[in-house]
Formats: sequence, structure tokens, C-alpha cells
Amino acid sequence: MNRNLIIGACLSSVVLIGALVSFLWTPFETDTVNIAARMRLPDGANWLGTDHFGRDLLSMIMVGARTSLAVAVVAVGIGMGVGVPLGLAAAAKQGSLLDEVISRLNDLIFAFPSLVIAILITAVFGAGAVNAIIAIGIFNIPVFARLSRGAALSLWQREFILAARTAGKTATRISVEHILPNIANLLIVQGTIQFSLGILAEAGLSYVGLGAQPPVPSWGRMLADAQTMVSLAPHVAIVPGMAIVLTVLGLNLLGDGLRDALDPKLRRRVA
Repeated sequence: MNRNLIIGACLSSVVLIGALVSFLWTPFETDTVNIAARMRLPDGANWLGTDHFGRDLLSMIMVGARTSLAVAVVAVGIGMGVGVPLGLAAAAKQGSLLDEVISRLNDLIFAFPSLVIAILITAVFGAGAVNAIIAIGIFNIPVFARLSRGAALSLWQREFILAARTAGKTATRISVEHILPNIANLLIVQGTIQFSLGILAEAGLSYVGLGAQPPVPSWGRMLADAQTMVSLAPHVAIVPGMAIVLTVLGLNLLGDGLRDALDPKLRRRVA
């Protein structure tokens, strides 16, 4: 059995289940302030304690997971939905003007750190979850475009592709029917990696006040709110920090496990 795949799937499932359950139930309301119970240590009533406003941290983590996962899912969807067709088109027209334009645009975006681009976009267009999604999604586009282009180029000279071209199939049809299914495993693995990076980016944007806005809970803003009271109530910072760490760790392990499971060369090596 693939240990990384199992551990990653378990950690990711816990976060996903917590996010889904939060739509129906949380131990306490996340917008209810209880000053009398502020910075309470974990106990029977508040399993993870309370923050500086007396809000239940477990409830905040559950709803915050919903926010982080939603931002990451849509951002990765934007990256795949735009980047993969661009990469396949560039590979199909290798050496053409289209290929050159797509490649240079990818290089231009990669020249800047992803978080800097995200901060720039959200600072110009305003803070909020929607703009955070757009900002993270824009950086995902060249990642998937470059990956799909490189993987597709290695397939265009294969015999089954030459047979499809001889049969009169267009480049678009070959890309959809033959190229895309053969690079799907690479895209899936990269998707899990970008998913974890999307969660980190969302947390970073929320930490500096450019992500999801109050009263919507966010792991990054929970860390920002807790930084001035770490010495008084360290659990207020530890809880959201561990949520981010375990989620990203789970997704990275899941990606490694999927890579090992989907790559036939690695399967033969393990066997």
C-alpha cells in the first residue's frame, strides 16, 4: 500500500469533512462574541479553546476550512481551465507565433513571485475572496500551460499520434482525444500541489488583510489576530497554524501518493 497516499487522503478527508459539516452544523456560531469566555483554554465545551473575542476556535476552523478550500478549488479550476488548453494549443503549433506568445507570457508571469502578484491584484481591485481567487488563479494558468505543453510535445512524435494525423484528425481533435488523456495523471498530481499552494496563498492574503473579509472566518486572518497575544494564549495561534500545516501536508502527501500510483515507471520500480 502507498503510505503517502493513505496519510494524505486521511488528512485531506478530515479537512474536507469539517468544511462540509460546517454548512449544516458548528459547535457555536462563528459571529457570536462572548467576552466573558475570551482566550479560554481547550475544555469540554470548547474543544480547541476560544479566541480574543470568545469565539469557539473549532467552529472558526471548520468554517475557515470552507473558505480556504473554496478559494483553492476555484483558483486551481481557473488555472486548469485556461492553462491546459493554452499549453495543448502551443504544443500543437510548436514553433509558431502562437507558441512563442504563450511561452513568453508564461515567462513573464513566472518572473514575479506568486504572492506578490496576488497582493498586487487584490490591492488594486480591492480585498475579498473573489479577488483572491482571481489572483491565485492567474498564477496557476502558466503552471498548467507549461506542464501541459511540455508533456504534449513529448507525445506528438509518438506512433499513435502520427497514425491519428494520417487518419485525417485535426490538431484540436488529437489534443482532446489522445494527448489530454495521456497527460491527465500529470495534471492531477500538479493539481494537488497547486491546491496546497492555493491554500497557502489564501492564508497569506488573509493574513495581510487582502483575502476573505470579516465576518467570514479565515485561517490567515486568525493568525494575524492572534499574533499580538501569543504569550497570553498561544493556542489561539497554534490552532489555525496547525490547521494550515496539516492541510498542506496532507495535500502534498496526497500528490506524492498519486504520482507514485499513476506513474507506470514508478509502479514497476516499486514492484
